[in-house]
Amino acid sequence: MNTTTTNLCSTTAGPASFTLTIDGMTCGHCVRAVTEALAAVPGVGVRSVAVGSAQITALNGLTVARAVNALGEAGYAAKASEVSAETAAQAVPGASCCGGAKKDAARGGCCG
Repeated sequence: MNTTTTNLCSTTAGPASFTLTIDGMTCGHCVRAVTEALAAVPGVGVRSVAVGSAQITALNGLTVARAVNALGEAGYAAKASEVSAETAAQAVPGASCCGGAKKDAARGGCCG
């Protein structure tokens, strides 16, 4: 399988969010297989999986590379890119760059 990782040097402490673009997914079975493959990788948090992509958290680029490799072993080509904290907060309801605290619009965004 052809797998690549790009822009995986997180400058934040703690888990960073990544988007995986995944080729070869066509149905719910694929979503389940990808979810299981990612969940089996130590250090990877699966935020969401849909046909063609996944949102994960990982501590570093090595962990993301392991996730991409696990998908390759499951038969799916994948590439990864890091997601900004603000974009990640918008992608998952109730999450934010504040360790999962809800975004407070009255204070103008994340963490006041």
